[in-house]
Amino acid sequence: MWEGLGLQVFLMCLGAVLCSAVATSAPLEHSHRHRLSLHRHRERTGKEGQVLHRSKRGWVWNQFFVIEEYTGPDPVLVGRLHSDVDAGDGNCKYILSGEGAGTIFVIDDKTGNIHATKTLDREEQAQYTLTAQAVDRATNKPLEPPSEFIVKVQDINDNPPEFLHGPYYARVPEMSNVGTSVMQVTATDADDPTYGNSARLVYSILQGQPYFSVEPQTGVYAMSVSEDKVSGEEVGRLKAKDPDLGENGLVSYRFIEGDGMTVFEITTDTDTREGVIKLRKPVDFETKRAYTLRVEASNTHLDPRFIAWGPYKDTATVKVMVEDADEPPAFMATSYSFEVEENARDGTVVGRVHAKDTDVANNPVRYMIPRYTDVEQFFSVGPEDGIIKTTRPLDRETLPWHNISVSATEIGGHHQDTKVRVNIKVKDMNDNAPEFATQNEILVCENVSPGKLIETVSAVDKDEMVHRQYFHFSIAPEAVNNQNFSLKDNRDSTASIYVTRRGFSRMTQDVYFLPIEINDNGIPPMSSTNTLTIRVCSCDSKDTILSCNVEPYILPAGLSTGALIAILACIVILLAIVVLFVALRRQKKEPLIVFEEEDIRENIITYDDEGGGEEDTEAFDIATLQNPDGANGFLPRKDIKPELQYPMRPGGHPVANSVDVDDFIKTRINDADNDPTAPPYDSIQIYGYEGRGSIAGSLSSLESVTTDSDLDYDYLQSWGPRFKKLADLYGTKDSADDNS
Repeated sequence: MWEGLGLQVFLMCLGAVLCSAVATSAPLEHSHRHRLSLHRHRERTGKEGQVLHRSKRGWVWNQFFVIEEYTGPDPVLVGRLHSDVDAGDGNCKYILSGEGAGTIFVIDDKTGNIHATKTLDREEQAQYTLTAQAVDRATNKPLEPPSEFIVKVQDINDNPPEFLHGPYYARVPEMSNVGTSVMQVTATDADDPTYGNSARLVYSILQGQPYFSVEPQTGVYAMSVSEDKVSGEEVGRLKAKDPDLGENGLVSYRFIEGDGMTVFEITTDTDTREGVIKLRKPVDFETKRAYTLRVEASNTHLDPRFIAWGPYKDTATVKVMVEDADEPPAFMATSYSFEVEENARDGTVVGRVHAKDTDVANNPVRYMIPRYTDVEQFFSVGPEDGIIKTTRPLDRETLPWHNISVSATEIGGHHQDTKVRVNIKVKDMNDNAPEFATQNEILVCENVSPGKLIETVSAVDKDEMVHRQYFHFSIAPEAVNNQNFSLKDNRDSTASIYVTRRGFSRMTQDVYFLPIEINDNGIPPMSSTNTLTIRVCSCDSKDTILSCNVEPYILPAGLSTGALIAILACIVILLAIVVLFVALRRQKKEPLIVFEEEDIRENIITYDDEGGGEEDTEAFDIATLQNPDGANGFLPRKDIKPELQYPMRPGGHPVANSVDVDDFIKTRINDADNDPTAPPYDSIQIYGYEGRGSIAGSLSSLESVTTDSDLDYDYLQSWGPRFKKLADLYGTKDSADDNS
């Protein structure tokens, strides 16, 4: 009825595995407790026809059974002996002797219960012969003759089958037909072949499919699964044949027994009508290497008319072998917790972690601390022994806990690694002095009464406080004789501050400093001096604080704080006005004439240095200023009378003799345009040349030989609008002279 589907097999390698079927473990008739009261009465004829009567024995029994390899917490009850002469009054005593009596088997002398106190192995000894007897407890005389009985060890499937002559070697001609016999192998099993299926052998191919097969003899399915598979992955399939069609041929599968029922699960593939075995939870090769399952296949739909023809189900055995996989090392604990004292010197041992390779190879392991878990590298770990040490002193007040990780990597294989959490607690040492819990000022009224409590101070300590440890307060030695305040230690880590006199005045002293010494009573003791600030304030008759400032006693009468602010603001405004005025005065005045036609893009640097006057010939050549023609090689002669005179013609127009000025300017422009050293941008050039041959003559007074009254400036009217102002000034004067 079953059709096997082999999975997880390898090619070109022939092997065989022997699988023992699951023992039925059916209890025998006397496998547990026996309480027999069988009576026998025999009569036989003696010599001379005398009838001999054999006394009746009040208790007989058959053989007992005990299961092997029992590992329960209590001894196994093998059976119970009982005699008819035992009235239950405690006078009957049961005695046990023989193989294992007193060591393996013990008897309760009152009840007759026999127990096995040790684990038995049927393969070492299959049965034990014992003798029981009932005697009088007081006289120790036999109440009945001794009787012999046998305790048989009931077999379980605890021995794997073995090949006696392996390994086997065989040859097969190439191109052999399918079904050609290659060889025969034989295996034996040490379990009891007469009891259950413990010694029933089943052969299957592990490697070599589909080229070779072995006759299984029974319906056992061999499957395999790697230990690195996860839950839900398929292990294998099996199928039960049903020649019916439609819904009559539908089959469902379920596990009915086996040691892997909690590890595996089976479902039905409705399309292929196969039973699909899957992992329910991961397996571990190092813990258990094989599982046996009993699978039942049954019809889903039953026709009531043919129920009597049943049963419509069948069973098969599935042997699942667990394959080894290269797994990372495993730590002996899921996490580690250690303690180390604060300020311990570097190299102090914190603790040790241990991991090992769980694979069959059992490769050595190397340890390290991932630096991202210990950034500041407070700890180190021995690469071979896993001992964790400190690399520097630790401060509990900075970091009371260090949570790091240690990784273990196998040397060899695939270098797989695993990590474990290590929590390290820094144990406190008394290395910090106590200090005030708060640093607030204490306010006291000027009219405070002596003996009044003005404050209760407390302290804090960065160190841990042990049970019944408290702070001790006292006034520092340098202030013990002060006449203003006193201190009382409340012995509960607080202290009360009292006033010892009256008549405080802010004008005399507005702030008092009281040094207080605090001791933590630790081991070693630590102390510190903290200063308590006490400020004197003005209060009303109800001791309500009005003011703690001293300004009203220092400032002039009638000048409030608001007035001071107003005065200060006025001073600031006046200073701003003065600064603004000075800044405006420093600004340079703009020139009167603006050359709108030119786009001046250069910075004009003005030097306000003045020469030494007309007599200063060191600073510059005065002749050049009088006549720039001298710079070009043209020097006017002083001994020749100029051709043009400057006659006084009232109202006359000057002769148009200003061509030399145009030529001069054009010459300079031409020189500037053709000068290779000139900058590549426009520049302003100013010439102090007044022209040559002008009717008006020179405007300078350096060579003037006439007075203002000798000159006629009417010709300035013809010079254009730029000289109109000048013409009006001088022309007006002349007109005034004429009118006079």
